[in-house]
Amino acid sequence: MGRPLILEEFTVPFTATAAGGTASGPGHILPEEQRLVAFEHGYKAGWDDAVTAQSEDNGSISADLAGNLRDLSFTFQEARLHILKGVEPLVREIVKSVLPDLASQTLPDLVVERLHTFLASAVEPPIILMVAPASRAAVEAAMPQTPGFPVLIREEPTLAEGQAFLRAGLVEESIDTAAAISEIRASIEDFFSLSEGLKAHG
Repeated sequence: MGRPLILEEFTVPFTATAAGGTASGPGHILPEEQRLVAFEHGYKAGWDDAVTAQSEDNGSISADLAGNLRDLSFTFQEARLHILKGVEPLVREIVKSVLPDLASQTLPDLVVERLHTFLASAVEPPIILMVAPASRAAVEAAMPQTPGFPVLIREEPTLAEGQAFLRAGLVEESIDTAAAISEIRASIEDFFSLSEGLKAHG
């Protein structure tokens, strides 16, 4: 008879590892619970690292965004002040030259409008209209060319151009486009003064 065939033994012998010791061989398989615990630890560590990295990235982005917004705000203020500085002479020239002429031109129309109001309120004629000597011609030209129109025009040297005074019996009313021009001029001065103050304080 021939010799019997002897096969190599691949089974792991029962050792201290099987009884709860530490495995060192490649064939050792961890129990299910140990594998789950190891997986959870690894997953948690990876998640914590990802959260930390994301927080650091968000912090960096927030800091960069805040810096960009500050730069943008500064650039906007500088551009605004530059534009205001450029238009300031033009605006001041308009206030100085155009508005007084505008006041003189609008005075006759305002006077006629107020006269109609006086007449509609049944005031007792005649109506006395006092104007500055320099405004008389323009006011007379705007009056209705109706015979017997109950308005008497009188020159008053104390009145400035753009000012007029109406009187009918005990009823009196003043018209002052010059005061409106002064208010506009003061508002413009305040606006540019405020802009200069903001620039000085950054």
